[in-house]
Parts: sequence; structure tokens; C-alpha cells
Amino acid sequence: MGVDISKAALAAGHAVVATGRNPERIKSALGIHDDLFVAALDVTNLREAKDAARVAVQRFGRIDVLVNNAGNFYAGFFEEIAPEEFRAQIETTMFGPMNVTRAVLPVMRAQRSGLVVAISSTAGIVGQEFCTAYSASKFGVEGWIESLTPEVAPLGIQTMLVEPGFFRTELLTPESTTYAKPSIDDYAERSEQTVATWNSMNGKQGGDPAKLAEALVYLASLDEPPVRFVAGADAVAAVKKKGNALISQADAYGELSGNLALEDTPPETRPLN
Repeated sequence: MGVDISKAALAAGHAVVATGRNPERIKSALGIHDDLFVAALDVTNLREAKDAARVAVQRFGRIDVLVNNAGNFYAGFFEEIAPEEFRAQIETTMFGPMNVTRAVLPVMRAQRSGLVVAISSTAGIVGQEFCTAYSASKFGVEGWIESLTPEVAPLGIQTMLVEPGFFRTELLTPESTTYAKPSIDDYAERSEQTVATWNSMNGKQGGDPAKLAEALVYLASLDEPPVRFVAGADAVAAVKKKGNALISQADAYGELSGNLALEDTPPETRPLN
């Protein structure tokens, strides 16, 4: 997806700093452009993130939009995902965006302008089996950006969460997905079925990442970009279903919840049932 976003931004006439662990692979995918600068960056390394931000400013003078897009996928049942694998997931897909944003925010604060985009997922809204590590990281991204938004808004900095459904990216390839090693008989059959299903989906996802990239470039150009962009018909359906479920769950015990105040709480300050 990062390649498609870079191509779309370049086609729209923007300058792009493209980063990744393998700069040569990026150069091969994007070619040579006057408005393109490629920098090495492991998002789990804060020093490298600060170096990338520094060279971006040196090359182009400012940073208007940051797109946090690095991703990988540790999949499996919670009990079978090794603790170090769970932590590795969090390091890349939650702390990674935090590192890069931490490096870029001082630039945007000085400009009194900028947009921080975080590529989340429907997995950051809806949890499901086999996704405990990935969803934990994406739920974390959602809460972090929601809380960051009012902190930086007075400084002229905007944020946008992007929640894609299934797009035909490299996320389900063997290079990007690590499946937990089966070790518990109770999960064995479901694990085998899930891995087979997801392997069969690789390369057949319905979403077009190039179209998503064009949509993101358009949204980033708006004076008021959305704080949340739910990407794909499958994502819209999933988010609506979750929203309705949350309302139903909040209402289910509303009377009980509304009668939990201390007795000395003034009646006028007690929540309504």
C-alpha cells in the first residue's frame, strides 16, 4: 500500500519521502523522480525515525502529511502466540507509528500545520479470533490517535484514522504474515482451517489499494479531512454492525448503570438513566 500511496501522491504533484527497511526495493518500485526522496527507516527505531524526519526537512523544507503505514501480521490463537511475537506485533504496528509521529510532530508544531494519517484497520474496531495480537495493536492505534487529536488541534495539526477492510496488499503473504506454531490440541482444527482460508484469500482480496491510495491523497488535500475514513464496503458494514452492537450493549443494562452513583452525589449531577 505504501508504494501505491507514494505513486498517487507523486502523480498529484506532491513531493514524497518514501521510507522502508529496504530503500533499494522502494527505488525499484517507484523509479526516479525529482520530487521523490527515499530514506531507510525501521519504524521500531526512534533514532532512525528522527533521522528520517530531519532529512525530509532538509530535502523539501517541511512536512505537511505523515502517513503511518508500516505493517505486519502475527496471527494465531492467543495462547499459541509466543509473548515475544505478541510484543513484536505491538512494536511494529503500534509503537512504530508512535515513533515516527513523535519524530514529525516538532516539525508540524513549528509550522503550525500538518496532517498525521494512521492506517488502522477494521481489526482496530472489531476483534475476531486469530487476531488478538493484531487487533490489540490496532485498537491501541485507534485510542492513541483519538486522544492525540485534541492535543494537537490547537496547534494547527490534524489527524485521520484510516480503517481499511480487505485490500489486495502484501499483508497475507508469507513475507508479512507469521502464523503461530500449533501447540494446543483444543485449537488445532480451527487453526488449520483458518490458516487455509486466509492463504486462499491471499491475492484475491476485493479492495484495490491503488484506488485507496488515490482516495487518501484526495482526503489529505481537504481543508477539513475526516477524523476517520472507513475504507471499503466490507469495512463500512463491519463498522456499522459494531456501532449498533455497542449501542445495544450500552442500553441493555442502562437502568443498572444509571444507579451506581454515590448517595451523596447531588441529584442534578447524577447521570440520566
